[in-house]
Amino acid sequence: MATHESNRSRAIYFAGSIRGGRDDAGIYRQIIEKLRQFGRVHTEHVGSPSLTDGGEGGSAREIHDRDLDWLRSSDFIVAEVTTPSLGVGYEIARATEWGKKVLCLFRRKSDNKGLSAMIAGCPDVMVREYDTVADTDAILADFFGDAR
Repeated sequence: MATHESNRSRAIYFAGSIRGGRDDAGIYRQIIEKLRQFGRVHTEHVGSPSLTDGGEGGSAREIHDRDLDWLRSSDFIVAEVTTPSLGVGYEIARATEWGKKVLCLFRRKSDNKGLSAMIAGCPDVMVREYDTVADTDAILADFFGDAR
């Protein structure tokens, strides 16, 4: 699906585990591809196969400040939260503090024990479970639907 003209000005922040583990990097990449139909994704690098759990170049402060700038300037936050990540949790907390619209995607059939109650119980976060990346089409359409 092509990006609609009105969607091009939307900024989306995608969050997924980096240092917490890269097992889902392929899933992140597929979700990021889907997100492009809804706007500009600031954090496409999160889905890169070359990014390891060692993180990326730059100091921790540089990464923190850059990512918070991207987060602050984003209209929507989509986080894949199946692999637990302190950084993703921090980003979700800041986004809700700033009144951002936040969607958390959690894969039901994962080896993880379950979603954190701090995410699942947050009234400012839309949490949706899915089984396959194809399931996220309807979830994303619903999440972005009222903003189209």
